[in-house]
Amino acid sequence: MSGGGKLIPVNFVGRGSQDPTPRISVLMLTMDRPQLIERAVESVRAQTLADWELLIVQDGDNEAVAAVIEALLKRDSRIRYWRRDKKGNIAEANTFGLRHARGRYIAILDDDDYWCEPAKLELQVRFLDDNPAVVGCGGGAICINEQGKETMRYLKPESDEDIKHHALKANPIIHSTIVYRRETALNVGFYDTSLAGFQDWDLVLKLGESGKLYNFPQYFLCYQIWEGGGSFSSQRKNTESALRIVRRHRDHYRGFVVAFSMAWVYFAYARTPVWLKKSTFAPLSRLKKALFSATS
Repeated sequence: MSGGGKLIPVNFVGRGSQDPTPRISVLMLTMDRPQLIERAVESVRAQTLADWELLIVQDGDNEAVAAVIEALLKRDSRIRYWRRDKKGNIAEANTFGLRHARGRYIAILDDDDYWCEPAKLELQVRFLDDNPAVVGCGGGAICINEQGKETMRYLKPESDEDIKHHALKANPIIHSTIVYRRETALNVGFYDTSLAGFQDWDLVLKLGESGKLYNFPQYFLCYQIWEGGGSFSSQRKNTESALRIVRRHRDHYRGFVVAFSMAWVYFAYARTPVWLKKSTFAPLSRLKKALFSATS
Protein backbone atom coordinates (compact mmCIF):
# COMPACT_ATOMS: atom_id res chain seq x y z
CA MET A 1 0.00 0.00 0.00
CA SER A 2 1.51 3.31 -1.00
CA GLY A 3 -1.35 5.69 -0.40
CA GLY A 4 -4.35 3.75 0.89
CA GLY A 5 -5.11 2.26 4.24
CA LYS A 6 -7.54 4.06 6.44
CA LEU A 7 -5.99 5.48 9.61
CA ILE A 8 -8.17 4.46 12.54
CA PRO A 9 -7.65 6.37 15.81
CA VAL A 10 -8.10 3.67 18.44
CA ASN A 11 -7.01 5.40 21.59
CA PHE A 12 -5.95 8.92 22.48
CA VAL A 13 -5.15 8.19 26.12
CA GLY A 14 -2.63 10.71 27.40
CA ARG A 15 -2.29 14.41 28.06
CA GLY A 16 -5.21 16.55 27.09
CA SER A 17 -4.73 19.68 25.03
CA GLN A 18 -4.85 21.76 28.20
CA ASP A 19 -1.83 19.97 29.71
CA PRO A 20 1.82 20.90 29.09
CA THR A 21 3.23 19.22 26.02
CA PRO A 22 5.67 16.37 26.65
CA ARG A 23 9.37 17.08 26.31
CA ILE A 24 9.87 14.21 23.90
CA SER A 25 7.67 12.03 21.70
CA VAL A 26 8.69 8.40 21.23
CA LEU A 27 7.42 6.86 17.99
CA MET A 28 6.98 3.09 17.69
CA LEU A 29 5.60 1.20 14.70
CA THR A 30 4.31 -2.33 15.18
CA MET A 31 2.77 -4.98 12.95
CA ASP A 32 2.93 -8.72 13.65
CA ARG A 33 5.16 -9.12 16.72
CA PRO A 34 2.88 -9.30 19.77
CA GLN A 35 5.50 -11.33 21.65
CA LEU A 36 8.04 -8.50 21.50
CA ILE A 37 6.25 -5.17 21.80
CA GLU A 38 5.80 -5.27 25.58
CA ARG A 39 9.57 -5.55 26.02
CA ALA A 40 10.09 -2.45 23.88
CA VAL A 41 7.40 -0.43 25.66
CA GLU A 42 8.71 -1.33 29.10
CA SER A 43 12.16 -0.08 28.12
CA VAL A 44 10.55 3.31 27.43
CA ARG A 45 8.71 3.28 30.74
CA ALA A 46 12.00 2.51 32.50
CA GLN A 47 13.61 5.75 31.32
CA THR A 48 14.82 8.17 34.00
CA LEU A 49 13.33 11.06 32.00
CA ALA A 50 9.61 10.78 32.63
CA ASP A 51 8.34 13.67 30.49
CA TRP A 52 7.54 11.69 27.33
CA GLU A 53 4.64 10.44 25.28
CA LEU A 54 4.74 7.14 23.39
CA LEU A 55 2.93 7.05 20.05
CA ILE A 56 2.25 3.49 18.85
CA VAL A 57 1.10 3.08 15.26
CA GLN A 58 -0.07 -0.43 14.35
CA ASP A 59 -0.07 -1.55 10.73
CA GLY A 60 -2.55 -4.29 9.87
CA ASP A 61 -5.28 -6.15 11.73
CA ASN A 62 -3.32 -8.46 14.03
CA GLU A 63 -5.66 -8.73 17.01
CA ALA A 64 -2.99 -10.28 19.22
CA VAL A 65 -0.92 -7.11 18.82
CA ALA A 66 -3.96 -4.96 19.56
CA ALA A 67 -4.69 -6.94 22.73
CA VAL A 68 -1.16 -6.45 24.04
CA ILE A 69 -1.31 -2.72 23.35
CA GLU A 70 -4.73 -2.36 24.98
CA ALA A 71 -3.26 -3.87 28.15
CA LEU A 72 -0.29 -1.50 27.99
CA LEU A 73 -2.61 1.50 27.65
CA LYS A 74 -4.05 0.67 31.06
CA ARG A 75 -0.59 0.78 32.63
CA ASP A 76 0.47 4.21 31.45
CA SER A 77 -1.56 7.26 30.39
CA ARG A 78 1.42 8.59 28.39
CA ILE A 79 0.80 5.98 25.67
CA ARG A 80 -1.27 6.92 22.61
CA TYR A 81 -2.34 4.39 19.99
CA TRP A 82 -3.58 4.30 16.39
CA ARG A 83 -4.31 1.46 13.97
CA ARG A 84 -4.00 1.43 10.19
CA ASP A 85 -6.30 -1.18 8.71
CA LYS A 86 -3.74 -2.34 6.12
CA LYS A 87 -0.03 -3.00 6.14
CA GLY A 88 1.72 -0.27 4.25
CA ASN A 89 4.68 1.98 3.70
CA ILE A 90 6.82 2.45 6.81
CA ALA A 91 7.49 6.06 5.86
CA GLU A 92 3.74 6.79 5.77
CA ALA A 93 3.23 5.29 9.22
CA ASN A 94 6.21 7.20 10.62
CA THR A 95 5.07 10.48 9.11
CA PHE A 96 1.55 9.93 10.41
CA GLY A 97 2.91 9.40 13.90
CA LEU A 98 5.17 12.45 13.66
CA ARG A 99 2.28 14.68 12.64
CA HIS A 100 0.55 13.71 15.88
CA ALA A 101 3.66 14.15 18.03
CA ARG A 102 3.65 17.01 20.52
CA GLY A 103 7.18 16.85 21.87
CA ARG A 104 10.00 19.19 20.92
CA TYR A 105 12.13 16.14 20.26
CA ILE A 106 11.41 12.82 18.52
CA ALA A 107 12.82 9.43 19.54
CA ILE A 108 12.38 6.24 17.51
CA LEU A 109 12.14 2.67 18.81
CA ASP A 110 11.32 -0.39 16.68
CA ASP A 111 8.99 -2.88 18.33
CA ASP A 112 11.50 -5.74 18.15
CA ASP A 113 14.29 -3.72 19.81
CA TYR A 114 14.57 -2.23 23.29
CA TRP A 115 16.61 0.40 25.10
CA CYS A 116 19.18 -0.99 27.51
CA GLU A 117 20.25 2.36 29.00
CA PRO A 118 17.65 3.89 31.35
CA ALA A 119 19.29 7.34 31.10
CA LYS A 120 19.21 7.34 27.28
CA LEU A 121 16.51 9.95 26.76
CA GLU A 122 17.75 12.12 29.62
CA LEU A 123 21.28 12.22 28.17
CA GLN A 124 20.11 12.99 24.65
CA VAL A 125 17.57 15.65 25.56
CA ARG A 126 20.10 17.45 27.76
CA PHE A 127 22.70 17.27 24.97
CA LEU A 128 20.33 18.74 22.38
CA ASP A 129 19.25 21.44 24.82
CA ASP A 130 22.90 22.41 25.36
CA ASN A 131 23.93 22.16 21.68
CA PRO A 132 21.44 24.02 19.46
CA ALA A 133 23.54 23.42 16.32
CA VAL A 134 23.04 19.65 16.67
CA VAL A 135 19.83 18.44 14.99
CA GLY A 136 20.04 14.76 15.93
CA CYS A 137 22.02 12.32 18.07
CA GLY A 138 22.22 8.58 18.58
CA GLY A 139 24.34 5.92 20.24
CA GLY A 140 25.64 2.38 20.08
CA ALA A 141 23.87 -0.97 19.94
CA ILE A 142 24.22 -4.47 21.29
CA CYS A 143 23.11 -7.04 18.71
CA ILE A 144 21.15 -10.03 19.99
CA ASN A 145 19.76 -13.12 18.30
CA GLU A 146 16.27 -14.60 18.61
CA GLN A 147 17.21 -16.23 21.92
CA GLY A 148 18.33 -12.88 23.34
CA LYS A 149 22.01 -13.82 23.30
CA GLU A 150 24.50 -11.10 22.47
CA THR A 151 26.29 -11.61 19.16
CA MET A 152 28.25 -8.35 18.94
CA ARG A 153 28.18 -4.70 19.98
CA TYR A 154 29.20 -1.62 18.07
CA LEU A 155 29.39 2.16 18.25
CA LYS A 156 28.90 4.61 15.42
CA PRO A 157 31.34 7.46 14.65
CA GLU A 158 30.98 10.14 17.31
CA SER A 159 31.78 13.56 15.84
CA ASP A 160 29.82 15.35 13.14
CA GLU A 161 32.85 15.25 10.84
CA ASP A 162 33.37 11.50 11.23
CA ILE A 163 29.65 10.80 10.93
CA LYS A 164 29.39 12.65 7.65
CA HIS A 165 32.56 11.05 6.31
CA HIS A 166 30.78 7.65 6.38
CA ALA A 167 27.19 8.83 5.91
CA LEU A 168 26.88 7.98 2.21
CA LYS A 169 28.11 4.39 2.70
CA ALA A 170 25.64 3.38 5.39
CA ASN A 171 23.24 4.98 7.85
CA PRO A 172 25.54 6.77 10.32
CA ILE A 173 22.98 6.79 13.16
CA ILE A 174 21.11 3.71 14.36
CA HIS A 175 17.44 4.53 13.90
CA SER A 176 16.21 3.11 17.21
CA THR A 177 18.79 5.18 19.10
CA ILE A 178 18.14 8.52 17.42
CA VAL A 179 16.60 11.60 18.99
CA TYR A 180 16.08 14.55 16.64
CA ARG A 181 14.41 17.94 16.59
CA ARG A 182 10.80 17.70 15.41
CA GLU A 183 10.91 21.15 13.82
CA THR A 184 13.97 20.24 11.74
CA ALA A 185 12.35 16.99 10.59
CA LEU A 186 9.25 18.94 9.58
CA ASN A 187 11.36 21.40 7.60
CA VAL A 188 13.09 18.64 5.63
CA GLY A 189 9.85 16.81 4.89
CA PHE A 190 9.95 13.98 7.43
CA TYR A 191 10.30 10.49 5.89
CA ASP A 192 10.13 10.11 2.11
CA THR A 193 7.09 7.97 1.26
CA SER A 194 8.34 7.42 -2.30
CA LEU A 195 11.20 5.27 -1.01
CA ALA A 196 10.48 1.55 -0.63
CA GLY A 197 13.14 1.12 2.06
CA PHE A 198 15.91 2.83 4.05
CA GLN A 199 13.67 5.83 4.71
CA ASP A 200 15.44 6.31 8.04
CA TRP A 201 18.85 6.62 6.35
CA ASP A 202 17.47 9.21 3.94
CA LEU A 203 16.02 11.23 6.83
CA VAL A 204 19.33 11.20 8.72
CA LEU A 205 21.10 12.50 5.60
CA LYS A 206 18.50 15.24 5.22
CA LEU A 207 18.90 16.18 8.89
CA GLY A 208 22.67 16.24 8.47
CA GLU A 209 22.32 18.71 5.61
CA SER A 210 20.47 21.04 8.02
CA GLY A 211 22.80 20.84 11.01
CA LYS A 212 25.26 18.79 13.02
CA LEU A 213 24.91 15.16 14.07
CA TYR A 214 26.38 13.32 17.06
CA ASN A 215 26.68 9.78 18.40
CA PHE A 216 27.24 9.05 22.08
CA PRO A 217 30.05 6.55 22.71
CA GLN A 218 27.60 4.53 24.80
CA TYR A 219 25.35 1.54 24.19
CA PHE A 220 21.72 2.62 24.16
CA LEU A 221 19.99 -0.24 22.35
CA CYS A 222 19.58 -3.99 22.17
CA TYR A 223 19.07 -4.58 18.44
CA GLN A 224 17.56 -7.91 17.40
CA ILE A 225 18.82 -9.53 14.20
CA TRP A 226 16.56 -12.31 12.95
CA GLU A 227 15.10 -13.68 9.74
CA GLY A 228 11.67 -12.23 10.55
CA GLY A 229 13.10 -8.77 10.93
CA GLY A 230 12.54 -5.99 8.46
CA SER A 231 16.21 -5.87 7.45
CA PHE A 232 16.03 -9.44 6.10
CA SER A 233 12.55 -9.46 4.57
CA SER A 234 12.93 -6.09 2.83
CA GLN A 235 16.33 -6.57 1.24
CA ARG A 236 15.26 -6.11 -2.38
CA LYS A 237 13.35 -2.91 -1.67
CA ASN A 238 16.18 -1.62 0.48
CA THR A 239 18.77 -2.10 -2.25
CA GLU A 240 16.71 -0.20 -4.78
CA SER A 241 16.30 2.63 -2.31
CA ALA A 242 20.01 2.61 -1.43
CA LEU A 243 20.92 3.41 -5.03
CA ARG A 244 18.43 6.29 -5.07
CA ILE A 245 19.59 7.66 -1.72
CA VAL A 246 23.29 7.63 -2.61
CA ARG A 247 22.59 9.44 -5.87
CA ARG A 248 20.25 11.90 -4.18
CA HIS A 249 22.77 13.04 -1.55
CA ARG A 250 25.99 12.78 -3.57
CA ASP A 251 26.53 16.56 -3.57
CA HIS A 252 26.36 16.88 0.21
CA TYR A 253 28.55 13.99 1.39
CA ARG A 254 31.92 12.56 0.46
CA GLY A 255 32.73 9.17 -1.06
CA PHE A 256 30.10 8.85 -3.78
CA VAL A 257 32.04 6.41 -6.00
CA VAL A 258 32.75 3.98 -3.15
CA ALA A 259 29.24 4.32 -1.72
CA PHE A 260 27.54 3.79 -5.08
CA SER A 261 29.72 0.73 -5.80
CA MET A 262 28.80 -0.74 -2.43
CA ALA A 263 25.13 -0.11 -3.10
CA TRP A 264 25.40 -2.05 -6.37
CA VAL A 265 27.05 -4.99 -4.58
CA TYR A 266 24.23 -4.97 -2.03
CA PHE A 267 21.71 -4.80 -4.90
CA ALA A 268 23.23 -7.93 -6.47
CA TYR A 269 23.41 -9.82 -3.16
CA ALA A 270 19.71 -9.22 -2.48
CA ARG A 271 18.94 -11.13 -5.68
CA THR A 272 20.88 -14.27 -4.77
CA PRO A 273 18.98 -17.47 -3.83
CA VAL A 274 17.00 -17.35 -0.60
CA TRP A 275 18.94 -20.24 0.94
CA LEU A 276 22.19 -18.33 0.46
CA LYS A 277 20.82 -15.15 2.01
CA LYS A 278 19.43 -17.04 5.00
CA SER A 279 22.78 -18.66 5.69
CA THR A 280 24.81 -15.49 5.28
CA PHE A 281 22.51 -12.65 6.38
CA ALA A 282 23.40 -12.58 10.08
CA PRO A 283 27.21 -12.78 9.69
CA LEU A 284 27.19 -10.25 6.83
CA SER A 285 25.00 -7.92 8.86
CA ARG A 286 27.48 -8.11 11.73
CA LEU A 287 30.37 -7.51 9.32
CA LYS A 288 28.70 -4.44 7.84
CA LYS A 289 28.07 -3.02 11.30
CA ALA A 290 31.68 -3.63 12.28
CA LEU A 291 33.02 -2.01 9.09
CA PHE A 292 31.08 1.19 9.68
CA SER A 293 31.46 1.39 13.43
CA ALA A 294 33.43 4.04 15.29
CA THR A 295 36.56 1.92 14.98
CA SER A 296 36.52 1.76 11.17
